[in-house]
Amino acid sequence: MAQDMTEKDIMKMEVEQLKKEVKTERAPVSTSLSEMKTYIESLTPEDPLIKGVPDDRNPFKEKGGCSIS
Repeated sequence: MAQDMTEKDIMKMEVEQLKKEVKTERAPVSTSLSEMKTYIESLTPEDPLIKGVPDDRNPFKEKGGCSIS
């Protein structure tokens, strides 16, 4: 798409994009991190990667084994 455009058109697109980015609301990292930490910690009790999956609901549990004697 950019190959069909003139240099002026490309620069106009870049300026428009920069105008959009300037209007984006920003938050300090310290605030964002504390909110993220609170959110993650609130979901920890339901997280199957931390809590584990009960054997009766685990679709990947081995159904049976094979033994060679």
